[in-house]
Amino acid sequence: MNPTKIDLVLRNVKLYTVNSAFEVAGAMAVHDGRIVDVGPAEALLERWAPDQAVDGGGHCVYPGFIDAHSHLLGYSAKLGMADLVGARSWAEAVERVREQQRCHPTPWALGRGWDQNAWPGQAYPTRERLDQAFQDQPVMLVRVDGHAAVANGAALVLAGLDEGTRVPGGDLFQAAARLTGVLIDNAIDLVKRVIPPPDRATREEALLAAQANCFAVGLTSVCDAGIDLDDALLLEGMHRDGRLKLRVYAMLNPTEENEAHFLAKGIHVTDRLTIRCVKTYADGALGSRGALLLAPYSDDAGNRGLQLAPTEVLEDICRRAARAGYQVATHCIGDAAVRLMLGIYGRHLEPGNDARWRLEHAQTIDPEDLPVFGAKGIVPSVQTTHATSDMKWAAERLGPRIRTAYRYQELLAQNGWLPNGSDFPVEDINPLQGFYAGVARKDLQGWPEGGFQMENALTREQALRAMTIWAARANFEEDSRGSLEPGKWADFVILDRDLMEAPEGELLAARVLATFSAGEQVYGG
Repeated sequence: MNPTKIDLVLRNVKLYTVNSAFEVAGAMAVHDGRIVDVGPAEALLERWAPDQAVDGGGHCVYPGFIDAHSHLLGYSAKLGMADLVGARSWAEAVERVREQQRCHPTPWALGRGWDQNAWPGQAYPTRERLDQAFQDQPVMLVRVDGHAAVANGAALVLAGLDEGTRVPGGDLFQAAARLTGVLIDNAIDLVKRVIPPPDRATREEALLAAQANCFAVGLTSVCDAGIDLDDALLLEGMHRDGRLKLRVYAMLNPTEENEAHFLAKGIHVTDRLTIRCVKTYADGALGSRGALLLAPYSDDAGNRGLQLAPTEVLEDICRRAARAGYQVATHCIGDAAVRLMLGIYGRHLEPGNDARWRLEHAQTIDPEDLPVFGAKGIVPSVQTTHATSDMKWAAERLGPRIRTAYRYQELLAQNGWLPNGSDFPVEDINPLQGFYAGVARKDLQGWPEGGFQMENALTREQALRAMTIWAARANFEEDSRGSLEPGKWADFVILDRDLMEAPEGELLAARVLATFSAGEQVYGG
């Protein structure tokens, strides 16, 4: 029998299929963008006659990495702002904005990434330094988690905010009967709404830059956790014309426009864009003390955080999504927010369901609520780098409750699987940092020596599944991606080392050699 003509055979590799048996193979055959065979190279070359035979040089191959929770549009927008990540003080953050404006002036000065928890004293910044540096130009600088911001006086005036402004689910800090410029959660939107949006060409250029960065770190699919209709149409158009090859699972913000355009018509699935989920927010973030807790913060007596939407609104969102056959994903960080949404979800979900409704982050969970995840099939969607980013200060917020936080192994046991993402641009875009954080429970400097609450560390196999096949499953996409098996898209990444066997200290040094999407090389030489 003559071999069948196909496009590609990749051989001389250690290929982790991440199938149910976690099998390893030596070669893979690809045709029309999909995998047609996996096995020993000799057997494949007897069955298939490839137009191109690629020698993998003995390197390791993995399914294309999937970020189960990110903000692709937000990340692309951030590429044009001042980058404040790693700023060691408020003064340094403001100087970075000044430098950005000197090099790339814009009507509004925008930045993201400051974190007061990394500064001496951990005090929130105030607007005085911004007012001095930008007297007439409006400025808004968003905290690393996106749940707090500082606006200068010019921005507050344009937004029409003053000492009497109040907003449900948000806060505007004051000192001496004067706005400090600090905005928490829903208060940020009061300024955002007066910032002129970028034009379409700028947004497209930013998305292509974001795509290139994703491919460079081995990401072939991402979940964008909360987009508006114009965002969805932008993604759809760029996928259609072939410029955007990155696969996107888009969660919709619960707007009337999104409901009319998408939910009313059912789920929307193409080869590169899936829309079948509604995203909402129950609370804020732990770092800005907006996470909703059952008992007050240990370092802020009387403060239990913020519920960002009324219970009846959250109930209605779930009811409308269920009616449309859509998944629901809710941002839940505090234990009170988790309990609230488990209760709401439970009224819509029967035991044994396959609706895959998700709690995003699920960072702090009261012990009595943990079994509800398994009982109602609720998916905890976690970000392992949050644990290692928060661990130096989270105990100050939570006190003894720190033992109930970042419970990844216990959450995994509820359903037997869980997806892992990064929440970029809150965390770094590199999924290998999430792999390392999951298995080592250490920061990028290798601290703490013995790892953080290691009883909830993931095994290496679990960590790889969480960023491939389990991430795909959370998106109802496990039949088309997430593992290297016949019939699935040929989305894969080649690394310079073995994530399953390399010493722990070398994991962060792993380098992406090539990334393929639908059998096409989209990164690497």
